[in-house]
Amino acid sequence: MGLRAEIKNPEALGRMLQQGRLLRGLTQRDLAETLGVSQKYIWQMEAGIPTIFTERLFKLMRATGIKLEAELEQKKNDKWPTS
Repeated sequence: MGLRAEIKNPEALGRMLQQGRLLRGLTQRDLAETLGVSQKYIWQMEAGIPTIFTERLFKLMRATGIKLEAELEQKKNDKWPTS
């Protein structure tokens, strides 16, 4: 079982990125160090703060009819909610 969502804007992308990070048991700092970026960058992405790149990307997708979906797959060590 996994989580699947259509990504229509930077906010939706941020929510999925955050869920993926949390499922892997990573802090923003852990992820930032792994990727070689700042913790602030991870926070901004997860918060869905639009950048020039993401604004243009989603505008281009809307103009060309491209649909973006993301799926989080549960792995053995994921901290998946049990409710």
